Amino acid sequence: MTTAPAFGLLLDVDGPIASPVTRSISAPGLLDSLLELLAAGIPVVFNTGRSDTFLREQVVGPVLAAGLPAAARLHAVSEKGAVTFSVTADGMGPVEVNEAVAVPREAVVRLEALARTDFADVLFVDRGKRAMVSLEQRLDVDSATYLARQPEYEKAALQVFADLDLGVTWKGATMPDARGAVDWRIDPTIISTDIESVLLGKDRGAEMALRMLAQDGELPRAWRTVGDSRTDYAMADWLHAQGHDVVHVDVRPADGVPVTPYPVLEPRHTVHDEAGAAWLARLAAVVRGEAADDRDFDA
Repeated sequence: MTTAPAFGLLLDVDGPIASPVTRSISAPGLLDSLLELLAAGIPVVFNTGRSDTFLREQVVGPVLAAGLPAAARLHAVSEKGAVTFSVTADGMGPVEVNEAVAVPREAVVRLEALARTDFADVLFVDRGKRAMVSLEQRLDVDSATYLARQPEYEKAALQVFADLDLGVTWKGATMPDARGAVDWRIDPTIISTDIESVLLGKDRGAEMALRMLAQDGELPRAWRTVGDSRTDYAMADWLHAQGHDVVHVDVRPADGVPVTPYPVLEPRHTVHDEAGAAWLARLAAVVRGEAADDRDFDA
């Protein structure tokens, strides 16, 4: 008789779990539902572009303080697959970094200097990143002001790559290096700009998640993935392509919901972490046997 969990969770952090406004877990009930699912044996992997430092302070810390069950299977893939670690009731385990996908040091220095000298009024450097360069909207700057300046930084970043002969892509346009290669990507979000290897992404994060879970127990029979942007669909795409049963939850469908070969759930009345909290509560009710199907989602 199989002891495989009925499903596993792959969770983007910004949006579904951490509020994009407070950058922390603040939706009522979200943490309680997450802990209930972990206690029930549901494997959870955070699959995010955030740093391990951010996860420790804003996500893992609150989870541990609330009492992580001893048998919980909880892992994290940060920086879109470049950095991994596991979490037990005793705390965070060792952080592993894939240096092969790290932005070259000279580029890091120039990109961060550019941010601090010319754009410090609207963004700051995420100093916790180990493989990527991330520039984030300041908390005291409104979204419209930040988004108006964001492309200016990204165009300046393109020049840094050109000066260093590093091939880069940005918003679908490519600028190859002297060898014709494009190894790097400038990736905007609604609150940040990530500069990263083209090998990184939520699909790579999904692959790393399965590798980690395979080391501590059986893999789930099905998957639920959660995100707030079109790029988050990549984890569900990868799982489906590998033959896994998957349902994706889009907590910010305003970006547009693509046609997919797997079901996509959308909240109708809430977005971001409020929608994430509502769906996790629904999922916990399903696990308790109080609801027939988690696909009935009308948050």
